[in-house]
Amino acid sequence: MLKDQFFYKIASSGLALSYGDVRLKTGYSDVLPDAVDLSSKFSRHIRLKIPIISAAMDTVTEHKMAIALAKEGGLGIIHKNLSIEQQALEVIRVKYHLNGMIDKPICVNENDTLEEILRRKKDKGWTFSSFPVIDSSGKLVGILTRNDFEFCQNYNAPAREIMTREVITAGPETTVDEAYVIMLSRKKKALPIIDQAGNVVGLYTFSDVHRIKSDTFSQYNTDDKGQLIVGAAIGVGEEALLRAQKLIEKNVDVLVIDTAHGDSQKVLDTLRELKRSYPLVDVVVGNISESDSASRLIEAGADGLKIGQGPGSICTTRIIAGIGAPQVTAIYNCAKAAEISDVPICADGGLTYSGDIPIAIGAGAHSVMMGGMLAGTEEAPGETVFWQNRQWKSYRGMGSLAAMEEFKGSRERYGQTKTAKSDIVPEGVEGLVPYKGTVKQVITQYVGGLSRGLGYVGARSITELQQKADFHLISSCGQQESHPHNIEITKEAPNYSPLR
Repeated sequence: MLKDQFFYKIASSGLALSYGDVRLKTGYSDVLPDAVDLSSKFSRHIRLKIPIISAAMDTVTEHKMAIALAKEGGLGIIHKNLSIEQQALEVIRVKYHLNGMIDKPICVNENDTLEEILRRKKDKGWTFSSFPVIDSSGKLVGILTRNDFEFCQNYNAPAREIMTREVITAGPETTVDEAYVIMLSRKKKALPIIDQAGNVVGLYTFSDVHRIKSDTFSQYNTDDKGQLIVGAAIGVGEEALLRAQKLIEKNVDVLVIDTAHGDSQKVLDTLRELKRSYPLVDVVVGNISESDSASRLIEAGADGLKIGQGPGSICTTRIIAGIGAPQVTAIYNCAKAAEISDVPICADGGLTYSGDIPIAIGAGAHSVMMGGMLAGTEEAPGETVFWQNRQWKSYRGMGSLAAMEEFKGSRERYGQTKTAKSDIVPEGVEGLVPYKGTVKQVITQYVGGLSRGLGYVGARSITELQQKADFHLISSCGQQESHPHNIEITKEAPNYSPLR
């Protein structure tokens, strides 16, 4: 590939490069940016419609972010600064947000009162209101829907007195298309699926089926059941294995062993045990920045690699510990080590502008993981504050002092589980980022920048960009020239801010 010679010369000079040091070379193109294919992979079996992942950080990804990003075609990784039960609940909220057929619908007993059902709904964080009602033998006897709850005046009444008894049902072989026709013709918002014995084995809801039938659904990143795809972060050791077991029970799609130094014995041991116990579940491992590390993790069974040690805007690892490779060089070196095994690479951290995404992919990444570029969105956890005539949201590194003092998961990520709080050595900071609007709004700009990068290079797909990419090494003057200059910006563009 063209870039091989470029990186060989850089390495021969003893240099390593980051995003600000390079620009992609343009070439002949008959590619229209709006016609490119941005589909890619996060791991061996987890496909993406856009190559964007949200970081497993407590100020970035919980269920709202994961839902919004999956709807745009990407993937959210739920952070692990939560109890096992809380993290599993976040996964459930994503998986149950959208369904084809729910193969394990939550049923209520005919003797349960509406007050009991509503309390359970609140405690479990369920956002749906359709419940098949079963008798003591497990047979379907009715259904509760949102209308039944809204028009009920006695919440102490049992479900059998409130439920709709004349239930339209269908058999286990019913497809989404068939369910849509049935619900549309009978004006029903829920269609229980029962077997010959009258047991509930599935459920279609009209809102989900209607979305699946609509054009917008085609962009959603979903599994083969029509549910949104979601990932979750775990640590190492016995607790990580317990967390993984619970998450897999809740149908998480991919696990991410999330540590500051992925090339370590505990990570390798945890990875091997996970692949032995759950061979069908993809495990992505991070973080690393060297080719030898990539080779060791792949040999141990990694289905994907997360690249980046210290490039994040809130990370101080390189300054505190004195380690790490600049991100573009790290991506290229790890991608070369992984390409023979066809293991996808995710570039984690260091992104500032949308133009960094095609650079990362050109260097060999299959996807990029965003922290700060998504932290200021509506769907990111945390409150929006007003300061200095502008809206902001909080953003902190998982290695910040506050995160490490508050959460065992953060201390574990940086190998300080047994460290007293007074002796913690932070590897990150906390602060504020400008409010950016919704995930949909920012992803439109990020995807737009990536698409135009492909167009300039003359690449029709992520794979073709990886193959065609070549780079210029630029000087400090070239960096300055890349940005607006000799002007006072009076109105910010949606994809460029001097505050970044």
